[in-house]
Amino acid sequence: MDVPVDDDELTELSELTDDELTDDELTELALAADPDAPIDDDAVPFGQRTGGALLPDWYMPVPATLTRSTGTRATVGVIVLSLLALNAVGLCVTYGVIEVAW
Repeated sequence: MDVPVDDDELTELSELTDDELTDDELTELALAADPDAPIDDDAVPFGQRTGGALLPDWYMPVPATLTRSTGTRATVGVIVLSLLALNAVGLCVTYGVIEVAW
């Protein structure tokens, strides 16, 4: 399905910024574009910063580091150690009730 677009109209549309284009104009540009046209050497993938990682930020954002307080770390440590101690003496807490595992 080819949509006839004259060169003056295409040049006029290509000079607009993203904020000024409507969906119909974007569709018209996409249908009028040559799919076999060579890609410019300075082309940047959509949504990617220049010099950035291979995947854009919206696809796989940089993981954020979380700082945990000393109290949170101590609480998690006590829970883990208590479960290890219960298992070490042969008790099972799989269903929340302490039972002998034999």
